[in-house]
Amino acid sequence: MTDTRLNLIGGEWKAGPAATPDINPSNTNDVVGEYAQAGVADLNAAVAAAKAAFPAWSRTTGQERYEILKKASDEVLARKEELGKLLSREEGKTLPEGIGEATRAGQILAFFAGECVRLGGEAI
Repeated sequence: MTDTRLNLIGGEWKAGPAATPDINPSNTNDVVGEYAQAGVADLNAAVAAAKAAFPAWSRTTGQERYEILKKASDEVLARKEELGKLLSREEGKTLPEGIGEATRAGQILAFFAGECVRLGGEAI
């Protein structure tokens, strides 16, 4: 049996009250993974954690946000083949489609990283 993937709540990985298998649609005997479901208490804890994190996050600079998104982009693009295979298996799509989807996700992260440091508006 596969390990159950947990929910990240307030910086900690938490199990839920139940788990749901993710089945490969092109091979229903293939369980891609098992994922923890969140209960009402988990939902409330996640909302509280997000509210608690907001003040510090709202004070981050554009450069800090750029670095976070750029790091995520670099990781996705470096692992596009691996992620593409997982997407293909999970969604039942062709391998080129899965790799393309992973590549595009990395490119979108890179684009929005750039938006964090792009100066807009007018200076007088």
